[in-house]
Amino acid sequence: MIKPVKVTGLAVALVLTGFIAQAQQDEHAQSDELPKGWHLLDKAKDGYYGISVDKAYEFIKLKKLKGKTVVVAVIDSGVDTLHEDLKEVLWKNPKEIPGNGIDDDGNGYVDDVYGWNFIGNKDGRNLKQDSYEGARVYHLLKPKYDGKMINPATLKGDELEEYNMWVKAKARIEGHNGEPQLDLYMLKRLLKGAKQGDSILQVALKKGTYTGNDLDTMSTATEVDKAARANILYLFRANQRMDQTNKELIGDFDEFVAGEEKKAEAKDKVPPPYRAEVVGDNENDITDKYYGNNDVMASTPFHGTHVAGIIGAVRNNGKGMDGVADNVKIMMIRAVPDGDEHDKDIALAIRYAVDNGAKVINMSFGKDFSPQKKWVDEAVRYADSKGVLLVHAAGNDAKNVDTADNFPNPVYRGVKGKATNWITVGASGDPKAGGITASFSNYGKKEVDVFAPGVRIYSTIPGTTTYGNAQGTSMASPVVAGAAAFLLEYFPYLTPEQVKYCLEKSAQSPGEKVNKPGTDDEVNLSDISKTGGVINVYEAAKIAATLQPKTVVKKKAAKPVLQNKKG
Repeated sequence: MIKPVKVTGLAVALVLTGFIAQAQQDEHAQSDELPKGWHLLDKAKDGYYGISVDKAYEFIKLKKLKGKTVVVAVIDSGVDTLHEDLKEVLWKNPKEIPGNGIDDDGNGYVDDVYGWNFIGNKDGRNLKQDSYEGARVYHLLKPKYDGKMINPATLKGDELEEYNMWVKAKARIEGHNGEPQLDLYMLKRLLKGAKQGDSILQVALKKGTYTGNDLDTMSTATEVDKAARANILYLFRANQRMDQTNKELIGDFDEFVAGEEKKAEAKDKVPPPYRAEVVGDNENDITDKYYGNNDVMASTPFHGTHVAGIIGAVRNNGKGMDGVADNVKIMMIRAVPDGDEHDKDIALAIRYAVDNGAKVINMSFGKDFSPQKKWVDEAVRYADSKGVLLVHAAGNDAKNVDTADNFPNPVYRGVKGKATNWITVGASGDPKAGGITASFSNYGKKEVDVFAPGVRIYSTIPGTTTYGNAQGTSMASPVVAGAAAFLLEYFPYLTPEQVKYCLEKSAQSPGEKVNKPGTDDEVNLSDISKTGGVINVYEAAKIAATLQPKTVVKKKAAKPVLQNKKG
């Protein structure tokens, strides 16, 4: 499973060695301060590597353009439908009468007012956690391939794809895939030490909740306090989360270790059928699609709420923060649990978004295996035929996705070709807070199209009037989705390919070397991404203004047929 393309992207795995060796961090290390909403700012005017949103709106005003409402679908964990900064921008199905228990619009989904929940049951139960896809693949195919003499040269097509997937899953689960294995014992020991240090600091500071910034200015009275401060402060700094709380930091560390424990157990234990026990559909039949419920909040709305706010939280209302786009409706489609999502749910979520009018789909999730990728590929082709752009987070493992799998992706399985209505986004930051590239971000000269701000992004979180920071390519992706929606608001005739062209062509090179994520190597941003730039909405709008409606070529692609094929 890809380490969080969700919530905060805690980089514990990347700093374990440093945590042990560098606990006595330099007392004069650079402060990690960034203003709230820094990702919207302009480098020349404000001094931060943002995306120049205000300049873009000034340009639109100068052109006297009026915006058209754009529907943006967010396939995610859920959304707080009561949040003060989101209530006005949530999509509401105009053909559905809320709460009457009738499928008024006849689309097969009863009372789908704000969208749909594909990981729930009609009886009201909702899936919260799920297993790792690699473990599911490993145990599903183990009886067929384990210990058998298989000659790959005799296989072809779907069977060869399946066998190769099994070999990869076996290597991953059994721990001989050539990648460094995390020492679970050491992880648990470090977590225990972090919790002990946290308890010491709560007493020393005389408060249960504190931030990394509080520790940065803290005076220590004893050697015990000094050691605890150094250890916890290192975790705050290494993860670029100085303004977040100890509760959040330790909580995410705890969650990360729990996830690693699940992976360790996967070799000997068949993953529990979490989804099957709740959802109740035939997961092997893509045509069995009328399942789930209309509860798009469920019990896990943090991630989706944060993502939705980045895209379109009400602008200039004096509350909390501003979204990138000023005239959007956010359609929430719940399909991402705490664990790896299922291909069927993602494929149907894409189709639901397209059929209900979305023009942009944000996908801040990912995994290492995709057993039914062809279902997702067909949904992507369907979106393309309807003029819908998909924006996907590159992932948070500091790996090269030119060579390492990260699903979903735009490369079609089993046939030649690659989706042209797709943008893959890496996470950028700012020199004032760790560097231009986020230390956790995946990268790839061929497969990562652009970078966008994804470090310490301030946005809506569940709680009606609550806001906070989170980071990850999960946050960078909605920055791009919001930018795409902005372009379509004011230039509604643009095709997905043209929107992508505008965003890529206008991406701004930082003009200096950047760190390759996960290393100290200095490279050009063009060495680790297709465009070598961070998106800039103002520059993209200027390019969009040069593209005329007559340049649009309407697609004649037929609606793909749903097939029950496994990839």
